[in-house]
Amino acid sequence: MRSVRSRALAGLVVAGVATSGCGGESPGRGAATTAPTPSSTATAGHRAPARASAANLPLHAGRIPPLLDRSNVYAADGAGHVARAASGVPARLYVPNSQSNTVDEISQATGRIVRHFSVGALPQHVVPSWDLKTLWVTNDQGNSLTPIDPQTGRPGKPKPVLDPYNLYFTADGRRAIVVAEAHRALDFRAPHTMRLTKTLSIPACAGIDHMDFTADGRYALVSCEFAGRAIVVDLQRESVVKTIDLAMGAMPQDVKLSPDGRTFYVADMMDNGVWTVDAATLTRTGFTPTGIGAHGLYPSRDGRYLYVSNRGEGSISVLSFATHGEVAKWRLPGGGSPDMGGVSADGRVLWLSGRYNGQVYAISTATGHLLHRITVGSGPHGLCVWPQPGRYSIGHTGILR
Repeated sequence: MRSVRSRALAGLVVAGVATSGCGGESPGRGAATTAPTPSSTATAGHRAPARASAANLPLHAGRIPPLLDRSNVYAADGAGHVARAASGVPARLYVPNSQSNTVDEISQATGRIVRHFSVGALPQHVVPSWDLKTLWVTNDQGNSLTPIDPQTGRPGKPKPVLDPYNLYFTADGRRAIVVAEAHRALDFRAPHTMRLTKTLSIPACAGIDHMDFTADGRYALVSCEFAGRAIVVDLQRESVVKTIDLAMGAMPQDVKLSPDGRTFYVADMMDNGVWTVDAATLTRTGFTPTGIGAHGLYPSRDGRYLYVSNRGEGSISVLSFATHGEVAKWRLPGGGSPDMGGVSADGRVLWLSGRYNGQVYAISTATGHLLHRITVGSGPHGLCVWPQPGRYSIGHTGILR
């Protein structure tokens, strides 16, 4: 969501105490709850090796890669399963500072900023390309995309693109989808040159923001932040096929598909929780309260849990995919504004931007404890954790399959 329109509360900024731990118990309530973390030979902070597995089978743009496991959309995203295309890449965080018009590049190993550079106006997200070879900074008001080479961490020459609030890629890798929020449109573009091929105007979707795809990659569920609804887009025909009303006054944010492909989760910042939508019938099925300002959604590496960042109260809710219910809540010491980010390649750390505190948080997925609180630029938003496991990216801060 655009920071200038936010209604969320900013938390008090205090220094966190670094703690760590790994456990195998089911998560309970409280800041020190323990959630199971899959074992891995990969270590956050070091260069990620490629894993010899089915996840490294060659992909061909123009064809939607078949699921490795029909019962698990994220089968290729297990801890340490970094594809060859992303192998040897330094483990970094790329933090777009919306109000500073900069990007901070942070070492996951040390928590220190290793590079800082300017980009276009109002950078919102850092997005991995479909082929995992480029990271794109979406400079919303700068009307440009800045490419970053993840091997070196260095930015390249920006490409002119109208109103790129967010960025996605079709599952076959043939098209980029620029979320032109201010224009209420999805712009379909060539994935490398960003040449415009079609504009899908969606007047009914005020505040078009985030999306995720059905398991077969054919349909997208898209949140409409200022309209209290979500829409369904047929990605083959590039057309809207359905509207799903959520609630009066709802402000839907991030969208994520469950591992079994049966349920979409939609964070709602004003209703302070997460809606569920049946992925087959595309109908609303329920609601789970989480916390004030529910915003970002991130699956655990083992596919058992969904981490929900509650930006308005400085907490993270842990939902069970099996029950849709909350099984733990982790509160940041002293508060904060956890927003967007991702899970480390080994699954042990949840990294989130602190939108209104100029910080980045590192949270242990085993204990819920705050590991690091790193000072960055002003208005950090769509933080990208890189590399991540998976064969290809469909966009945002790293939705890999």
